[in-house]
Amino acid sequence: MATHNLEHLRTFLTVYRVGSLTEAARLLGISQPTASTHVHSLEQNLGLRLFERSPSGVTPTPKADGLARDVGPHIDALDDLAFMSAVSGGNESIHLGGPAEFISAMLLPHTPDLAKAIAGGLRIRFGLVDNLLEELRSGALDIVISAVRPRVQGISGVPLYDEEFVLVAAPSWTAGITGVEPADGELSAVPVVAYAENLPIIRRYWRTVFHRRPDHLRTICIVPDLRGVRAAILAGTGMSVLPRYLVEDDLTAGTLVALHTPEFAPLNTVYLATRTGEPERNPQLRSLASTIQRLVGV
Repeated sequence: MATHNLEHLRTFLTVYRVGSLTEAARLLGISQPTASTHVHSLEQNLGLRLFERSPSGVTPTPKADGLARDVGPHIDALDDLAFMSAVSGGNESIHLGGPAEFISAMLLPHTPDLAKAIAGGLRIRFGLVDNLLEELRSGALDIVISAVRPRVQGISGVPLYDEEFVLVAAPSWTAGITGVEPADGELSAVPVVAYAENLPIIRRYWRTVFHRRPDHLRTICIVPDLRGVRAAILAGTGMSVLPRYLVEDDLTAGTLVALHTPEFAPLNTVYLATRTGEPERNPQLRSLASTIQRLVGV
């Protein structure tokens, strides 16, 4: 194939990976008509139909699957060379987003490992998952720790960590509670410290474990940060449901106790999200993702 089709191949591969001409054009820094022209010219040169167009995007044909397998590694290798030349010794920063509690507890203690992995700067942003995934899609972030499976076009997520949730309180609240699996009626006497007014984590725990809504519980304090919830619980304010990674040391030390130990604890899978195909093109990002998976992965 003629060498002048290299950009057409790069455009094809980006469209193939993100499933959208418009999104591919944005990622490549070209106009949507230019991206469409690249793909159309490639189809004409090859005599193949690579995509089926629809109002919601494009769907690759079997011929496109084969072409992506053949050219993907070579385009990625060329992009790696260009990237390494551009960063001039690895000064570029990687922008990581995620929940403050998870990043603070699980990643920041390993900051030297993370910085070494990217040989550059690390910029961290906290926020709500929907906002962070949109910033990832738009290019404002490079990688996101997501508490939900990403369902944004052009974003791929891989399972990273299974959060186990624990119902905890200070030991002083155990006086009226019997056994490791008390009925939720016994627990209703303990006031609740929650993350939000609608008790999202507590509600999920009650539905999973007790098969009912926690409408009968009395909320005494709302703290929009799980680290703040933990601080209030340690002070003896009441009970809450928190991820085990946040209270493991407290449970070991006895400063917090589990009020309930179900046979199967509620779990939530945390995902590592990137723009589709970006780790293959960006060795810094690929190294950071691999390091995060090694440090905290399932």
